[in-house]
Amino acid sequence: MPTDQPAWVLSRRQAVGARIRSAREHANLSQLQLGNLVGADHKTIHRIEHGTSDPKLGLLIQIAHEVKTDLADLVR
Repeated sequence: MPTDQPAWVLSRRQAVGARIRSAREHANLSQLQLGNLVGADHKTIHRIEHGTSDPKLGLLIQIAHEVKTDLADLVR
């Protein structure tokens, strides 16, 4: 993870991750199940949810689809 980013970037990533975690839980999916659905390791899902990963747009689109939420609602 690049360390030259401003602190607010980490804060925003953590907020997005919290919304993803909430949507995943609302969809009754574990990190392992969501990872399998989107072709990612459950550790990747964990890192996204905790804001320590900077996922590509394609993965975010897949996650939104699997948790049946608009992408805009996850990244607002």
